[in-house]
Amino acid sequence: MTAQFSLEPTFAERKRTQIRDAAGIIGIDEAYLSLMVDEFYTRIRADARLGPIFEAAIGDDWGPHLDRMKRFWASVALNAGSYAGKPVVVHQRLAGVVPTDFDRWLALFAATLQDTAPTPEAIQYLLLRARRIARSLRMAMFDTDTTGVPSLR
Repeated sequence: MTAQFSLEPTFAERKRTQIRDAAGIIGIDEAYLSLMVDEFYTRIRADARLGPIFEAAIGDDWGPHLDRMKRFWASVALNAGSYAGKPVVVHQRLAGVVPTDFDRWLALFAATLQDTAPTPEAIQYLLLRARRIARSLRMAMFDTDTTGVPSLR
């Protein structure tokens, strides 16, 4: 007779499930994130300041960028693990970006959430993460010492 074998979920798997379940309770799932990303980038493209920066980097082929951003936000909001990229490096290559552009980006993101989010809690949940992302990118791009290493000022 052989002993029964069972494979218990790892801590990371349990945590991922917990995050997805919690996000689902407030209305965040991959379908909503897809809608949010599409709407947000429609607004970015229409924006007089940010639109040209993104158009210069992406051109006319927005499909791959939108797919990447949907995987990014699924990873951020649902701990999906579907995004593998280096956002700091990509953003550092953008021409013409100034620190205040992140304020504009956040304003458009917040407006998108206000108009599309299924619950007030979803707005808070995603906006908190967006603010952290913007702060991180701004610091990596503009708060660096002479070696290019981000400063902790």
